[in-house]
Amino acid sequence: MAKAQLVKSLRQRALEYLSKREYSYAELGQKLKTYAEETDNVQALLDDFKQRGWLSDARFTEQIVHARKAKFGSAKVAQELREKGVDDTLIADAIGRVKVDELDNAKAVWRKKFKAVPSNRNEWAKQARFLQSRGFGFDIIKNVLNSKFEDDNSCHTVTLHCYSPMQA
Repeated sequence: MAKAQLVKSLRQRALEYLSKREYSYAELGQKLKTYAEETDNVQALLDDFKQRGWLSDARFTEQIVHARKAKFGSAKVAQELREKGVDDTLIADAIGRVKVDELDNAKAVWRKKFKAVPSNRNEWAKQARFLQSRGFGFDIIKNVLNSKFEDDNSCHTVTLHCYSPMQA
């Protein structure tokens, strides 16, 4: 009877977690292992939830991509998904969806943070580090910091005169 109580307790705890937000299989397993006496109970419960459709790594991946892609680059999103234990094939599919709008997202993140073009190498490096910390690749960063933007509030084009870190 104690084992049935433990499994029921794990089931209730898992349902409580899933009622608040999506979890990956591995992430929910980690949370539940602290309350289980045997990992077999957790595995069986997670497999049951997965079979019923209550637990889905694909749905979890979609949620993370939707929530993060406007603010972060593909590298940051992929890192977060790996940390949560998502399968590499799901990560590859998710990264493909993030990369479609990555340049536009990087420009939007840059505009929100800086609003002014870098006037020297140090400012260029600072802005590049910021974008890199958000998970954008160097090609995207170079494109953002060395490209022409259209000002959203006017009809003219603003040219960014940026310094590359390789320039003296």
